[in-house]
Amino acid sequence: MRNIAVVLAGGTGSRMGSSVPKQFLPLAGRTVIEHSIEIFNNHPAIDEVAVVVHPDWRSRMEEIAAAAQWEKLGKIIDGGSERYMSSLNAIMAYIDEPDDTNLLLHDAARPWVSTEIVDRVVAALAHHEAVGVAVPSTDTVWEVHPDLNGEWGMENEEFIMPRFVARIPERKLMWRAQTPQAFRLLLIRDAYQRALQDPQFQATDDCGVVRKYMPGTKICVVEGEEENKKITFAEDLM
Repeated sequence: MRNIAVVLAGGTGSRMGSSVPKQFLPLAGRTVIEHSIEIFNNHPAIDEVAVVVHPDWRSRMEEIAAAAQWEKLGKIIDGGSERYMSSLNAIMAYIDEPDDTNLLLHDAARPWVSTEIVDRVVAALAHHEAVGVAVPSTDTVWEVHPDLNGEWGMENEEFIMPRFVARIPERKLMWRAQTPQAFRLLLIRDAYQRALQDPQFQATDDCGVVRKYMPGTKICVVEGEEENKKITFAEDLM
């Protein structure tokens, strides 16, 4: 059984307000993506590392890889226009691997993932086909619905549809998802094959694809860390 870590860096980082995707921005003397790759390259349980990048930034990624000389970096894969397409391209890049191969899919914008988190994920993969990382929510979470029949209001000089609290889930049951999210290759491949047959298919993460299209599969949750933050806005780099 092989563990392959896939660092997903296909986004363009539009919310950062920068012409450079966030994964290529400097952070503590290196680029964000170098930190994200390094943890998997140095982990003894990871057999290979791949990175998925936007085609326009492939040459930059190749330059970084050549300088870093990561011994476990096996593939640089072109990303898609949507996040799920980047995951799918990675799955297809390893489609000839044995079915019991594990793929650990990690957002490049989470450069502070720790060795301990990877330890927990790999340990859980010995017993489960799907593993997610999450932290308990310290905030009360509201499910909010727009009132399609309500009167429109103003916010920041723009008209907005009024929103109302529809449900308040029990806080102790709410966890905030992180990455990596890890799967047996056969499982995640079959989940995406089913998803692509659905004309209403939408996905924000890979566990969501498995949850919807392989409903008989239990997704084991291991605890993440608050430090495993995702860089989304410019101030997150501070």
